[in-house]
Amino acid sequence: MEAIFEKKTFLFKQPSGTSRGVLTEKHSWFITIFDKNKKGIGECSIIPGLSPDFTDFEQYEIKLSEVCSRIEYFSSHLEELKDFPSILFGLETGLLNMHHNTPLTYFQNSFTSGEFKIPINGLVWMGSSEFMLQQVTEKIKEGYKCIKIKVGAINFEEECRVIESIRKVYDEKEIEIRLDANGAFSKEEVVAKLNYLSRFKIHSIEQPVKQGNWSLMKEVVENSPIPIALDEELIGVTSLEQKSLLLETIQPNYIILKPSLHGGLVGTTEWIQCANDKGIQWWVTSALESNVGLTAISQFVSEFHLELPQGLGTGSLYTNNINSDLFVNNGYIFSLKS
Repeated sequence: MEAIFEKKTFLFKQPSGTSRGVLTEKHSWFITIFDKNKKGIGECSIIPGLSPDFTDFEQYEIKLSEVCSRIEYFSSHLEELKDFPSILFGLETGLLNMHHNTPLTYFQNSFTSGEFKIPINGLVWMGSSEFMLQQVTEKIKEGYKCIKIKVGAINFEEECRVIESIRKVYDEKEIEIRLDANGAFSKEEVVAKLNYLSRFKIHSIEQPVKQGNWSLMKEVVENSPIPIALDEELIGVTSLEQKSLLLETIQPNYIILKPSLHGGLVGTTEWIQCANDKGIQWWVTSALESNVGLTAISQFVSEFHLELPQGLGTGSLYTNNINSDLFVNNGYIFSLKS
């Protein structure tokens, strides 16, 4: 067995704002694994400042070189990459693709065959209130019943006006609103802001305060009128015991899982099992992967019983995305088989 890796930079169609800054490009590395007449490809996707295994390009490619040069070893010792979740995800999916030996096939299920459609949320990026409202209008016209709005970067009152404008036309039964604060609210202001936002019948808010303070997050969960979802809080928690302890301590309403950040496919599966055991609901999102990683995640999540819309609507972000048979229509993602 042999492996190589290659870096590719994807360009956003338009600058995409988050509370951590504006994104104009996205870097991924693709691991290609060869074994006799079989070949598989997996994507290692990072978000600088968020991915726990990325410091800089040199450090990251040194680790990728090690994994590729010892591909036989790491293929049978995946647990040694638990602190490198994006590389683990790339390796896992590359091996799965090689096993099936069919382009962009990672799991053989009803999604892969084109029979099952995954409900997804429409993502609204941060920007001016006019820009955000324009995105919301477009998503609703496109048929989305669940909208995810990133908040915390512009004036809070402006963000509230955007949300209020939706609720003037659509109630919570017509359009579900999810919010993602990316840890933007301070300890002093979080409860007041959540109380104000609750008037808009919000489904959930993701990571209202920064990760790393379990006691604060537990307090927020206990006092919030809006259900709380954890995302960044899960990063770097790798053992099953720690995962269980985190969920027991904070007791969130939801957890949001990105395989490239939360332990690859094996780590994400552990989180799902742990959440199910504790009656906590979950959904899976991409970490801005290209269509390669997005295809793998879509096929993976279709292995589970899905109760909620997933966060897999990012395939149209880039001007130079890789071709795939993924298709989004009317708030669903599916595989459009030729």
